[in-house]
Amino acid sequence: MPAVRPKLHILTGCTGVGKTEWALRWAEANDAEIVSCDSLLVYRGMDIGTAKPTGAELARVPHHLIDVADVLERYDVTRYTAAALAATRDILARGRRVLVAGGSGFYLKSFFAPVADEIESRAGMREEIETRLEREGIELLVAELTRLNPAGLGALDTRNPRRVARALERCLTTGRPLAELASEFKARPGAFDGFDVALTELARDPVALAERMKQRIAAMLAAGLVEEVARLDRAGLRSNPSAARAIGYRETLDHLDGKLPVDGLAAAILANTRALARKQRTWFRTQLPAHRIVDASEIQSATELFGP
Repeated sequence: MPAVRPKLHILTGCTGVGKTEWALRWAEANDAEIVSCDSLLVYRGMDIGTAKPTGAELARVPHHLIDVADVLERYDVTRYTAAALAATRDILARGRRVLVAGGSGFYLKSFFAPVADEIESRAGMREEIETRLEREGIELLVAELTRLNPAGLGALDTRNPRRVARALERCLTTGRPLAELASEFKARPGAFDGFDVALTELARDPVALAERMKQRIAAMLAAGLVEEVARLDRAGLRSNPSAARAIGYRETLDHLDGKLPVDGLAAAILANTRALARKQRTWFRTQLPAHRIVDASEIQSATELFGP
């Protein structure tokens, strides 16, 4: 008789849709612990702008992978995947269920496919490319990548500085084109291949979602978002591009630099948050396996999230 495969439940959805509260309710009802799948909640001090669960919410259910890194650290998907796998195994070993909750696409994909290769560049190459990115701009790096990949760049997001820099690093390290590396990469096993995964996407009407975003941004500003970003800036936030470019933080940094008036801050954050939500919806539709979609405005009970 084949061994019973351990099971994971994953709740995702675009920013502001209401994942936090429904994840808490489902975890409470199912003796589960929550593994965060958010690339910003890992950072200590990034609280208001990330809508990090409050102390009261964290006390309701044990959470994992929140506040595990200093804002000066680079936290990537390789580190996340190893930590998520370790947390998952620990929770299951204690006889509890696992609920993964969050909407960071690349981190989310680690539960369904390999997301990190074993290519190691020479010492200093990554820093050199990041310096070039800062000095020359993303367009020149994309142009170099195009020369190295005459067959095309595939699905690479050429507007994402981090993805472009990493792709260039991999090409320069191996001397091979992205398509060849991608084909080899897809044949690798994923970290969670031994698990059965139930995936639900929480959705909401875009107009209603925009109103929720507007209210949440107003609450963030009232709670001290500008002061939080100023404090993090003094601590070196800008040395971590992934954190400094996060929505809510990049606009506030522009405000602190005198590039954006305070009365335009909320509107700027809202516009970028809505754009992110559109991008997330497309990503969930095209990059994730077939999954259950639940309208958050119609849920009456947490049992509806994953069905009976």
